[in-house]
Amino acid sequence: MANVIYNSFKKKIMDGSIDLDTDTIKVALVTSSYTPSADNHDFFDDITNEVSGTGYSAGGATLANKAVTQDNTDDEGVFDADDVSWASSSITARGAVLYKSTGVAATSPLICYFDFTSDRITDGGTFTIQWNSEGILNLG
Repeated sequence: MANVIYNSFKKKIMDGSIDLDTDTIKVALVTSSYTPSADNHDFFDDITNEVSGTGYSAGGATLANKAVTQDNTDDEGVFDADDVSWASSSITARGAVLYKSTGVAATSPLICYFDFTSDRITDGGTFTIQWNSEGILNLG
């Protein structure tokens, strides 16, 4: 589950300016030097300390096979997508930022931040984010 859900996302999901299953949703990796602010960070240009390294492109990766579903058992709305991998990469990341990509950082709204709790490192291997089996985001 997300450690920080940006407040601007809460508004944008309610007013319809973010549509999780049809918009281009991306995930970018950040170093331990990034400190998320639920109140003050609203667009991708607020993200500092994005990782750089072999096998990683600035801006991160686009989520594939996105789905928004209804979970009547847990009384939730669920957003999910395929796990994300960067093959043959040399990366050190502490967290990941999910955002809607418009192609321009200053207009690409942030969604949430995931803290890995410690640095995750690859050295020529595959860096993978395996989403929670309950989904990426759950609204209960």
